[in-house]
Amino acid sequence: MIDDFFWRALIAGIGVALVAGPLGCFIVWRRMAYFGATLSHSALLGVALGIVLHVNIYIGIFLICLAVSLMLVLLQRQWRLADDTLLGILAHGALALGLVVIAFLETVRIDLMSYLFGDILAVTMTDIVWVYAGGAVCLAVLAIIWRPLLLVTVHEELARVEGVPVLAVRLAYMILIGVVIAVAMKIVGILLIVSMLIIPPAAARQLANTPQSMALLASAIGCAAVVLGLNASLRLDTPSGPSIVVAALLLFLLSLLPLRSWRRKAPGEAGSGQ
Repeated sequence: MIDDFFWRALIAGIGVALVAGPLGCFIVWRRMAYFGATLSHSALLGVALGIVLHVNIYIGIFLICLAVSLMLVLLQRQWRLADDTLLGILAHGALALGLVVIAFLETVRIDLMSYLFGDILAVTMTDIVWVYAGGAVCLAVLAIIWRPLLLVTVHEELARVEGVPVLAVRLAYMILIGVVIAVAMKIVGILLIVSMLIIPPAAARQLANTPQSMALLASAIGCAAVVLGLNASLRLDTPSGPSIVVAALLLFLLSLLPLRSWRRKAPGEAGSGQ
């Protein structure tokens, strides 16, 4: 008989996969993988902020992700540095600052391994509520900005001509990524959450004809990775978070096998920058 902790882990993991799939599609289309890594690295600083301010760590992570997103937008407009350079500075700077702040919290015991690599088997009903509540809000907002965000992804200048508030749409999307990272960190960890945002959409890209079908497939592949990874972890006694990511990787490799000549190009495939 499977224990309750396994079912809680399964429900939480599927909740993350349902949201990460559609959001991750835009990361793949816009070649923003490094941006996702930047926000995930800054999440550790959010954990420290939550502890210092005595607030829920999810709120602390979200506030830091929001601050990093705003900082990136401002630096992109004012500095003559490439985006990958700015992202590298913010990612490693925030991660290092988070570790330094945690080092000063001598009276607080923090399990860094669970934050870095996740501890999905330890999720509680409260965590599940956070995952599904935050996920529902993210999907609702994504549905609202789907068309303008798609236009910005395909051709940013044309989107401006059509009256799309490009900066507001991009910032809204960055905030959504921050929310997903906040609620998913306990599932697969800071260092692995980006994998769930990238690998399932990358696999879906090999099979989908339209942006909508790619988003749905990405969610389905992510859910399959959660189910396969948790079962493998249970049977082989391997770490749950990494096992989920390995399962997603195997599904991606399988997606490369079918014939792809019939597939139309997804947004951004012809080359759209950030």
